[in-house]
Amino acid sequence: PMGSERMEMRKRQMAATQETPGAAQTQHSTGNRGSNACCFCWCCCCSCSCLTVRNQEEERARRASQELQAESIPNCEESPAPTLEEVNAWAQSFDKLMLTPAGRNAFREFLRTEFSEENMLFWMACEELKQESNKSVIEEKARLIYEDYISILSPKEVSLDSRVREVINRNMLEPSQHTFDDAQLQIYTLMHRDSYPRFMNSAIYKDLLRSLSEKPIEA
Repeated sequence: PMGSERMEMRKRQMAATQETPGAAQTQHSTGNRGSNACCFCWCCCCSCSCLTVRNQEEERARRASQELQAESIPNCEESPAPTLEEVNAWAQSFDKLMLTPAGRNAFREFLRTEFSEENMLFWMACEELKQESNKSVIEEKARLIYEDYISILSPKEVSLDSRVREVINRNMLEPSQHTFDDAQLQIYTLMHRDSYPRFMNSAIYKDLLRSLSEKPIEA
């Protein structure tokens, strides 16, 4: 009987020993689940990282788009260097400034510093449209002008009142060389009243005037 009791006790001890690794394994598994709970946090962090990368890619794409738009902007008009007489004439009236390519180029350079170059670009595009006679070309150029300077989705949208916009929308049903006449006049007036006085007091104009005034002395 004693031997059988000892044998029974040994069996129980062995059974208990075998159960212990299982329990440890269970705890380890539970521990893994506990650490896996952090997987949710890790996923969140991963999502944040993904969003950051995505935002960076979108920012790069936006910059590339802006650079492409900047490249698509026509260069300054070709013109001979202005004379001192011409530059002095620019101070007499805005009309005299806008009559010469050199004047428009200098004024456009100033508008660029004020982030309003689109006003000059729109005015020049309208002038170019007036020179066209081919109907299909007129329609295509009118569409491009609308998309570039009238559409509220364009980064180069010019500032126009609602009345002028309504006129343009009606005119776009059958575009002509004069589709944007009212808008062009409004932008011309805006540049005259708002930007022109600042241009006359700008370093761009004063430096140009000074350099031309000093030329005879240097000669």
